[in-house]
Amino acid sequence: MRVFLQTLGCRLNEAELEGWSRDCRERGFTVTRDAEQADLVVVNTCAVTGESVRKSRQLIRRAQRANPRAKLVVSGCYASLSPTQAAGEFGVDLIVPNSDKDRLISIAAERLDLPVMPETATAPGENALLARGRHRAFVKVQDGCRYRCTFCIVTKARGDERSRPVAEVVDEVNRVHADGVQEIVLAGVHLGGYGSDVNSDLRALVETVLAGTSIPRVRLGSLEPWELPDGFWSLFDDPRLMPHLHLPIQSGADSVLRRMSRRCRTNEFRDLVEQARQAVDGFNVTTDIIVGFPGETDEEWRQSLRFAEQMAFGHIHIFAYSARAGTKAAALPDQLSRDTKRERSRRLHEVARQGCRQALERAVGREFLVLVEGRGGDAGSWSGYTPNYLRVEFADSAGRDLENRIVRVRVRGISDDGERLIAVPA
Repeated sequence: MRVFLQTLGCRLNEAELEGWSRDCRERGFTVTRDAEQADLVVVNTCAVTGESVRKSRQLIRRAQRANPRAKLVVSGCYASLSPTQAAGEFGVDLIVPNSDKDRLISIAAERLDLPVMPETATAPGENALLARGRHRAFVKVQDGCRYRCTFCIVTKARGDERSRPVAEVVDEVNRVHADGVQEIVLAGVHLGGYGSDVNSDLRALVETVLAGTSIPRVRLGSLEPWELPDGFWSLFDDPRLMPHLHLPIQSGADSVLRRMSRRCRTNEFRDLVEQARQAVDGFNVTTDIIVGFPGETDEEWRQSLRFAEQMAFGHIHIFAYSARAGTKAAALPDQLSRDTKRERSRRLHEVARQGCRQALERAVGREFLVLVEGRGGDAGSWSGYTPNYLRVEFADSAGRDLENRIVRVRVRGISDDGERLIAVPA
């Protein structure tokens, strides 16, 4: 039984895909990279923007055309929000809603009458993650969100908050580490809300993961800035917790943040970033910013641009606002034109490149432990990421195979395109 897995969207979708990969292995199924050779195709969709919906539909259609004889299973936010459309238009064999995603492989096996292979059919030590070229694993720890930001459809698609038991998370981290994975990312729709339903919190989870595993590198997925637990920054005293956070601000204008129903204002966010940078030298903060939110005036836009310049983010994930039916923002007046959103995106990309350049410049002359993820752009070079999530390339004259190894390097400079560090082994 050959299974092809494909996803679109967030880190949580990635985590779910990796969980399905492990479930396939346990059932004796083979995860294949070739959709045309698969007996079962699973597509994990996204609906965060209108463009995500378009790409999700395109992904389903492409999967169907590539292998019409394969059973087709679709899940994710688009499938959960529009199950009748997905099933009827594309001839999907099975829709698995977000509420049942964690059991997708077992549900598919039961409802589609998939053959079950004996355990001996799977070679000991077979590594589905590394077979897919992965050096880090996304571990889903939480799903759902209690908040209702006016632009967001994901909370409707994902439902109420649900936290995985701590022991279950620790067991999964230990399993992927035993398979050779060097770095994990704890991911959730509302990661900062972890534990709200099981009398725990994110700090307790991270402490337990660090204490109960020996995986070298632990990262945190996207965190809402208003929900960091007490004593959060002391977690980074453990060097295994990587000094990088993705804290989505969404706008640099407080009036826009109010219309978005965001629970953090720019001054509060600025204080958080300062705390992070004081906690660990070189702490890298990245963010999301939406441009062209309904009613965003020229002055509000200038405030947002100035805020991004002042914060010098290591990276900005830029979204042009996309109206999503079923959200409050879609009904707001003064929707902006596509040309206005395109021009504001262009200017913000320029600011983002400046912030990235500043983060790279601060790293020149320093030493870092780099997780090597593959070959670099030049012959004989390797590429990976520093603990604070800066991309780095270095040459190794010894001709060693360094993939998936952690190597100490010294940064000598910045690449000509200004997008990565250039280093040498230390």
